[in-house]
Amino acid sequence: MDLSFESKFFEKRKFEGKTIKKYFSGAGRDLKIAIENKHPEVIFKFSYDCLIKLGITLIASQNYRIRSRTGHHVKILEKLSEILEDKDIEIMGEAMRKKRNFDLYEGGAIISEKEAKEYLNFVKIIVIEVEKLLKSQHGLF
Repeated sequence: MDLSFESKFFEKRKFEGKTIKKYFSGAGRDLKIAIENKHPEVIFKFSYDCLIKLGITLIASQNYRIRSRTGHHVKILEKLSEILEDKDIEIMGEAMRKKRNFDLYEGGAIISEKEAKEYLNFVKIIVIEVEKLLKSQHGLF
């Protein structure tokens, strides 16, 4: 896999295994909150946050750090999709990002129970894929 990281959005940085584990744990905490909650908005928010944290985790595993600037969530989702070689991540992640932005900046979006569960189930699969990759490439778990 030949990855390129634009310097506008990413900076080279060496991460220790324990830091990558900490990032992955943060994603796991968000997933747990999403799973244990009954409110669709909470399930959605924490599913999205989990997905972003999974991207940050895999970017760190490639020894890069995302720079906080306009558009960085788009880049995180693109890179997560690229690293896992799964275009659906970028498509679903972008849909989630747009819905989150509409909710945050445009006065609110209604998240149905069905939609929240679909997003949550999608993110659960990505958690498994990220864990598999980290185990195979870095022996972290």
